[in-house]
Amino acid sequence: MSFLDFDGLRDALADAEFDQPPAFVANAHVTGLGVARALSQHGVPVVAIDRTGTGAASGSDAVDYAGQVTYPLDDLAGFTADVETLAAELDHAPVAFGCMDEWALAFAEADPEGVRLPFADFDIVDSVLDKSSLYEVADDLGVPYPDTIPIDADTDPDDLAAELDLPLVIKPAYKRELEEAAGTNVIEVEDRDQLADAIATARDHDIQIMAQEKVDVAVGEDCSLASYVPESGTDDALAVVGNPKVRHPFGFGTSCVVETVDRPDIEDRALAVLDETGYHGISEAEFVYDAEREDYVLLDVNTRPWKWIGLPVAAGRNLPYAAYADAVDADAVDADYQSEETDTEQWVYLPDYLDSLATNQTHDVLAKSDWLALMSGDENARTVAGVYRPDDPEPAYDVLQAKLGTREYYCAC
Repeated sequence: MSFLDFDGLRDALADAEFDQPPAFVANAHVTGLGVARALSQHGVPVVAIDRTGTGAASGSDAVDYAGQVTYPLDDLAGFTADVETLAAELDHAPVAFGCMDEWALAFAEADPEGVRLPFADFDIVDSVLDKSSLYEVADDLGVPYPDTIPIDADTDPDDLAAELDLPLVIKPAYKRELEEAAGTNVIEVEDRDQLADAIATARDHDIQIMAQEKVDVAVGEDCSLASYVPESGTDDALAVVGNPKVRHPFGFGTSCVVETVDRPDIEDRALAVLDETGYHGISEAEFVYDAEREDYVLLDVNTRPWKWIGLPVAAGRNLPYAAYADAVDADAVDADYQSEETDTEQWVYLPDYLDSLATNQTHDVLAKSDWLALMSGDENARTVAGVYRPDDPEPAYDVLQAKLGTREYYCAC
């Protein structure tokens, strides 16, 4: 599948004939690939859109068309116009899946004409992503969360350091903005000079940030609720709890090995927060175990798919298709979804995991049988890969080229 420029994509969609609403999936990298494959299992046509064609999803057999649109952080109005133009070429209103914060927020804020949004309104999405309002909800429900202080134009670094003990972490309201400016979405601060530098960087780029206590995290004990909550509410949620037991870099990087776990306490806390906020749609509620508190604390709720979205899908909870099925119900297409039991209980992102093994950051947590089943493409394997799949090889090739330095993408997910 070639990655088309905007005009080429518009012309291709004008000529396309879909017998059901397609999905617009943005961005077109690891998370978008997981969403595309999840939808493709049920015959949903997928249009992958991005600002560049170097992501892993563009060449996937699960993607029908892939092409360029205006990047929403550069020009939200331009993004909106592009999406509405593409939607107007179709016989069915597409269903939008934003796979990183900036894309999900852009769909929510713009609410493009002729596009179905399978999640709550922008005001609700924004209030969930805003940690100040999220933590107010958590406080009311008795759900623990880290001590957090918003930083504004009047914040003095010395006063902040006195109020919230060093070391601490600096986090943005929206992850991509800080990642674009500083190369990371979390800045660990050890002293007052580093704190002042971090605040200056955020102010220079007009980025809303907050200071948060550095939680005494028990490495490998993180838990996240992966869920789809329909408009009918959390009683009808489709959910599974995942434990990112290996991260790269070690401890605080992105998830590279995740397994399903039975943690009803985490599920109950996460669904209570989602219920109180009024959010419906796909989300990941992230908790870490605080060794000092001896309890799990809520860090974030991501109101979108995330890197290991393929795990709940493989484990029998196809969250993207459940969202799609609800969104297109009025079209009377054959879209119904129920969860099913499978043998899959583990997900691995091989590039990062192999890096961790090669640099002795972790020991191998996969059994030989896991490796053999994974390499063979066994559909009933206990472990599923985030990108590598023998029956859909081009995404793995694209990621390999990136690791070799011949291809570059702007985001890890």
